[in-house]
Amino acid sequence: QVQLVESGGGLVQAGGSLRLSCAASGRTFSSYSMGWFRQAPGKEREFVSAISWSGGSTAYADSVKGRFTISRDNAKNTLYLQMNSLKPEDTAVYYCAARTRRLVSRSDYDYWGQGTQVTVSS
Repeated sequence: QVQLVESGGGLVQAGGSLRLSCAASGRTFSSYSMGWFRQAPGKEREFVSAISWSGGSTAYADSVKGRFTISRDNAKNTLYLQMNSLKPEDTAVYYCAARTRRLVSRSDYDYWGQGTQVTVSS
C-alpha cells in the first residue's frame, strides 16, 4: 500500500511554468513505476507522463512532449513534473499514480493521489 499526495498546482499565465510534486509514503517507492495523469472539466482522465522505477526510462503524451519533464528522487520518495511553456489547454486536475511494476507504462496503475489543480490563463 502506498499513499500519494500531490502539491505545487496553482494559477499561472500562459507561457509560465509550474513544478508539481508527489510525495509517497512507504519504503517501497523505489520499486514502483510512477505516472502523471490529468483530467480537464468534461473530459476523461488522460495520460501525461510516466517514469520507470530507476528513472532511466520515461514516456510522454505527444501534447506535452518537449514542454514537460518527469523526474523522481527515490531517496526522498518524491515524484516531480516540471511544466514549462504552459498553455490554457493544460488546465486540469493533475494526478500522480503508482504502479507495482518497475517498467514505465501509460496505463494500469494501482494507486492514485487526490490531485492538484493547475489553471493556465490566456
